[in-house]
Amino acid sequence: MTEIIKEKAILVGCSLHDNEERFQYSMEELASLTETAHGQVVTMVSQKRERIDSSTYIGKGKVEEIKRMEEELETDLVIFNDELSPSQLRNLSNILNGRVIDRTQLILDIFAGRARSKEGKLQVELAQLQYLLPRLIGQGTELSRLGGGIGTRGPGETKLESDRRHIRRRISEIKNQLETIVSHRERYRERRKKNKTFQLALVGYTNAGKSTLFNRLSSADSFEENLLFATLDPLTRKVILPSGYTALLTDTVGFIQDLPTTLIAAFSSTLEEVKEADILLHIVDASNPDYHNHEKTVHKLLEELEMDHLPQLTVYNKMDERHPDFVPTAENHIMISALRIEDRQLLKQKIEEAAIQIMVPYHVLIPSTEGKILAQLKVETILRELVFLEEAQIYRCKGFAIADHPVLGLLEQYQQ
Repeated sequence: MTEIIKEKAILVGCSLHDNEERFQYSMEELASLTETAHGQVVTMVSQKRERIDSSTYIGKGKVEEIKRMEEELETDLVIFNDELSPSQLRNLSNILNGRVIDRTQLILDIFAGRARSKEGKLQVELAQLQYLLPRLIGQGTELSRLGGGIGTRGPGETKLESDRRHIRRRISEIKNQLETIVSHRERYRERRKKNKTFQLALVGYTNAGKSTLFNRLSSADSFEENLLFATLDPLTRKVILPSGYTALLTDTVGFIQDLPTTLIAAFSSTLEEVKEADILLHIVDASNPDYHNHEKTVHKLLEELEMDHLPQLTVYNKMDERHPDFVPTAENHIMISALRIEDRQLLKQKIEEAAIQIMVPYHVLIPSTEGKILAQLKVETILRELVFLEEAQIYRCKGFAIADHPVLGLLEQYQQ
């Protein structure tokens, strides 16, 4: 295995006197993002200001200080904990020796390294190109000098500066390709909708343990690691609830504070999967000191994506390592560790109870000769009671089904 050479980075943040604690968490998160991108954080620099400097983001004195640090610590790049404007990026690149990238570029870079499916790769490239387009002026030489490294994966390595028209052309090509993929997925989704499959979707802050839970609930093999953005491409698997009822479970990309707008736009089609969910399982990492802010970030993004109306069950995960100050705040919640089998069983029961809340009940008497209907009830509905009445040679069945499910039409003639 070839050893990855880590680039040395200086992290820079600007605290605007609002919430010092939130700022500190945000800087720690930037450090985690840097490590996820195979960077090594050498030092962190922060400055308190009334407002961001429009030309260099931080004050001129601080920029000079960073320049001296670069020489002293022999660093490769400077990462800013915010999205820099095209002029800030240009000015800082002209003053500092190392490569200058911002939080958005860093996140896009991680996404570029993580995308596996064709759609994931196209969406990342689209987001990167949309980010680069307004920043190309004056960046030509820097881009052509780059030999790779953090912030340069994906389209950054092709000579983007040579022709802005080429980028615009590529953007429209990608959009067309994505439209085709999305229409394929829509047809597949329509089929699922017609078959009235019950759908669950995992949402939550990045690294909350969604993939671990997804794998354990569905016996899938999605990528699972203690890294930010471990999952990028949505995966859907079957999950069998305690009654034997089969639901579909979708794992999604992790949300993050200050997620770049280009990414929200690029990934909205991926998150379309979530819009169809009957229940959202909002996974929260109870071991993270900033869990409450993570919850708020996810709620805010769900609102932006117009998905906040969907029924939600909050799953406080990693309870075996929970933070000493942890207090559950969501009304409808369950506290588990995804690694404990008994906790996963409790979660499946809770999901089934939540499903019943949004289903319609049925009570029917079905002749023993109707084996096909009985088999359907076992798989396509939540069957709560199945009693064989020997004298009449019929089965008494009670349970719950999705409203408008085709099976309800078949049951009408046997209704009690």
